[in-house]
Amino acid sequence: RSGGVAAGYREAGYLPEAVGCFLALLGWNPGNDQELMSMEELIKLFDLAHCSKAGAKFDYKKGTWFNHEYILQKNDYELAQLFKPVLASNGVDVALYSDDYLAKVISLVKGRVNFVKELWDQSRFFFTAPAAYAEKDVKKRWNEDTPHIMTELMEVLKGIEDFSSKPSEDVVIGWITAKEYHMGNVMNAFRLTVVGECKGPHMFDITEMLGKEETLARIQRA
Repeated sequence: RSGGVAAGYREAGYLPEAVGCFLALLGWNPGNDQELMSMEELIKLFDLAHCSKAGAKFDYKKGTWFNHEYILQKNDYELAQLFKPVLASNGVDVALYSDDYLAKVISLVKGRVNFVKELWDQSRFFFTAPAAYAEKDVKKRWNEDTPHIMTELMEVLKGIEDFSSKPSEDVVIGWITAKEYHMGNVMNAFRLTVVGECKGPHMFDITEMLGKEETLARIQRA
């Protein structure tokens, strides 16, 4: 429908697949405990014998769970098309990013969201450098020695020829170990400079996506 309750779910960010399955399972089940089904599977499995005579419980949390599960199942390129309006609404020039880039970003963070609109909070650092740094993380991970160590890290990163995730990780972890620095403090300070807070997917997956020049620029700024 174009209005009413159905439009409310669409505007709230629920995927059609999630709404369809959620509604179908109100008072019915396929008899095999399966919960995630396509419309074709729902039609094939439906049987009036498995309908309950009791009132159905409308559980919004279950609806959110369905949406999360269908996001995980959905093709990253399809999600990229749904994510583009969200990026644009946050001031990102979508034309600057390929579908391959967007799909890769989504693959790294979609396990953390229930709705497409939440992808922005989990991935904003892939599109814009941090303008500020989380105070709690600065207090915990940044001290008087950190700028010196981050300057050393910049030199290490500059010398890495293959800036993809695993080769970069091997070099940086090797450097931290050789210098006998505190692994957690160095890596979290590194994350803080690039992301703006101590959260996000694997650090070297992030730097591979951003590239050497942008990674160095963010460390220098911090």
